[in-house]
Amino acid sequence: MTPDLDSAQRFYGAVLGWDFRPTDLGDGFTVAFHDGAPVAGLSALAGRLSLPAAWTPYFAVDDADVTAARIRERGATTAVGPLAFGTGRAAVAADPAGAVFGFWEGEVIPDWSVGRGTAPAWLELRTRDAFAAAIFYGEVLDWAGEQPDCCSVSYEHDHVVLRHGRDTVARISGGALEADPDPLVRPRWHVHFRVPDLEATVEAALGRGGRMVSPVRTTSDARSVVLADAEGALFTVVAPHRPPA
Repeated sequence: MTPDLDSAQRFYGAVLGWDFRPTDLGDGFTVAFHDGAPVAGLSALAGRLSLPAAWTPYFAVDDADVTAARIRERGATTAVGPLAFGTGRAAVAADPAGAVFGFWEGEVIPDWSVGRGTAPAWLELRTRDAFAAAIFYGEVLDWAGEQPDCCSVSYEHDHVVLRHGRDTVARISGGALEADPDPLVRPRWHVHFRVPDLEATVEAALGRGGRMVSPVRTTSDARSVVLADAEGALFTVVAPHRPPA
């Protein structure tokens, strides 16, 4: 969500190489594509709803009203909606620890899947209690349910991992502080995007009014950094790590 859709398209087009196409949801919405595949959605709702610019994961649900009721029953908050948008209904909520997420009832773009292709590399929730968060989202979103084509949940190396088939959809890790003023420390969903060259991406972001929010993090197979766009929305970029032979 952004207060200036044109500015956001210029920023992400230059930084991540996206192009944009209109949607059935009206002039205030657009879908970003990379190499012909859908990557993300942008909307100009931040100003209308008095919300800050932010990247928010949206999870598909069968019934938005049922999902909203489950959220409230578990002590969490539905901040906006469910509201009708074009071909479906959407809402924005916060889980019991305060991490913001959305859910969507309606049509979805074919072949748009987290975890493969040019879709986000993955979604990561950093929260206080990973196990409690996994129970909350599992009950609210029917993760690990009995219906066909459902996701599986496992506990691996102190993380809760959500998979759809062989693709990792999301990871939940513990240790974030609920009241910490630092957005990188308090509970929050982190959206990761793949890039081929980390330094070139950072340079492009800085040149378009963005900024680095974290130091570069290096693992055995990837390097990543948290960036803020020109409006302050946080996102993470991830590039392959090629150690010297």
